[in-house]
Amino acid sequence: MKKMKNYLEQSAFGVCEYIGDKMGIASSRVRLYFIYLSCGTLGSPLIIYLFMVFWVNIRRYTKTKRDLLRA
Repeated sequence: MKKMKNYLEQSAFGVCEYIGDKMGIASSRVRLYFIYLSCGTLGSPLIIYLFMVFWVNIRRYTKTKRDLLRA
């Protein structure tokens, strides 16, 4: 169970952590906002969240590749 929780926090909540770091607020607060918005707007922020998951993963991948090329 703990492995699954760690995996979800690293992969699924990476977006909330990224947004929280950029805005200077706690990632748990960002998660709550996404949950509240999803409930209030019938799930439309989930589409934005999935797009941001894709975008953050692409940025991490390209940054890793750049770091490898510099070394």
